[in-house]
Amino acid sequence: MKLKGEKQESSDCDEGSKGKMTLLLALVALISAFGSSFQYGYNVSVINSPAPYMRDFYNRTYFNRTGVPMDSGFQTLLWSLTVSMYPLGGLFGSLMVWPMVNNCGRKGTLLINNLFSITAAILMGTSEIAKTFEVIILSRVIMGIYAGLASNVVPMFLGEISPKNLRGAMGIVPQLFITIGILVAQIFGLSSILGNVKGWPVLLGLTGIPSLIQLLILPFFPESPRYLLLQKGNEEQARQALQRLRGWDDVDDEIEEMRQEDRSEKEEGHFTVLSLCTFRGLRWQLISIIVMMMGQQLSGVNAVFYYADRIFQSAGVDANNVQYVTVSIGAINVVMTLLAVFIVESLGRRVLLLAGFGLCCVSCAVLTLALNLQTTVSWMSYLSIACVIVYIIGHAIGASPIPFLLITEMFLQSSRPAAFMVGGSVHWICNFTVGLVFLYMEAGLGAYSFLIFCAICLATIVYIFIIVPETKNKTFMEINQIMAKRNKVEIQGDKEEFKDFHTVPGGQTEKKEFASVEL
Repeated sequence: MKLKGEKQESSDCDEGSKGKMTLLLALVALISAFGSSFQYGYNVSVINSPAPYMRDFYNRTYFNRTGVPMDSGFQTLLWSLTVSMYPLGGLFGSLMVWPMVNNCGRKGTLLINNLFSITAAILMGTSEIAKTFEVIILSRVIMGIYAGLASNVVPMFLGEISPKNLRGAMGIVPQLFITIGILVAQIFGLSSILGNVKGWPVLLGLTGIPSLIQLLILPFFPESPRYLLLQKGNEEQARQALQRLRGWDDVDDEIEEMRQEDRSEKEEGHFTVLSLCTFRGLRWQLISIIVMMMGQQLSGVNAVFYYADRIFQSAGVDANNVQYVTVSIGAINVVMTLLAVFIVESLGRRVLLLAGFGLCCVSCAVLTLALNLQTTVSWMSYLSIACVIVYIIGHAIGASPIPFLLITEMFLQSSRPAAFMVGGSVHWICNFTVGLVFLYMEAGLGAYSFLIFCAICLATIVYIFIIVPETKNKTFMEINQIMAKRNKVEIQGDKEEFKDFHTVPGGQTEKKEFASVEL
């Protein structure tokens, strides 16, 4: 650890810039992810188990109001709205990312966002007493807005406060808590706990508790130092935040790296979504996040979960025990995402992306074969189960967590909020589209649906292999310079240099030169 007011040799500086996981950094990650990302996952799966009881409540409420039973077509429409309003709200939330994180900060946006969750939790929890199903549908939109903001702002916040050697692991923490949220909703949704006629309003209302905890604790933690320095221009606050997060006083190297990034971006100012989409210097970064987000959502993860119950029943699992099998799949998802947290810094982002989409691609192809042959070949149903598990593992280590991490890494401060807005919007539009189209696709194609998902995974693999660079252990500026070559934008090391003077031991002045990117 460096001592305050002291400068060491550049080799020591390099060692010092390798941050350690401090208690404060870990707590910020846990509170941010538990208070926000956890609820994204929780609300994805919370209505699956109590669906029959909720539909019955819709019907009963309608009958009490009108005196006639609800038409089955109208009931299906209401339930479709209940399910699909969540991703639609997610799209609205993603569109709010750019203005909110620029005006309120990363931490400030998370705190304001909690109000959406707490409001929706109260409305859903009291819907049965109030005898109104409309507020459930409204609350799903509000929770979607919450999830749309949370799914973008938490990775951005954690990526900006992390030292470069921990950025990958910290970037996967939000996805880990999404999977934990899904698992907790599955466990609480068991018919013996809250997935029953009396428990479902409590099950829906529990989502407000993590938000309340975050609202009480997060204000005591620092804001993103990059936001404070590069967007607010407050170096003193940025320095104090960095010192708290790193656990030592000498943070000059990181402050200088931020200044260097700031100087390289001065001419462009802050990007709007329109200027991001038309700016040549960020073309391949933008295409990359769109392709990875589309690959993530269109690779069939929703379809695999949809088919899972049927696959396990065909393998001889009792219908009453399928809910426990669903919980076990959720547990596999959590364990493999946790593994990704620990291996992303050693294996790198590219390897996990390629391996993840590769496993998904192969398992979709084999699953098509197994589902078509399981009526004639007895052991094929067990192969189907193996394919589901392999698919879940593939998605958990690469396809789910890495794309959001790469948005943080491939964009600099001025363009990052707009990039998250684009990436998040693609994520939720594709999520909504799959939910809308898959039932029709399944009715028309049956098990052959998985061949489409297999082709999408393969196309994503090819793109990642050719275009996406490894970003492990690189600064944001270094990654930007790699992508500048891809964009055929000149790195003008000879034309223009950033000169920075440091005093080294012995009182001599050392000049550091940084190549800048002409964007």
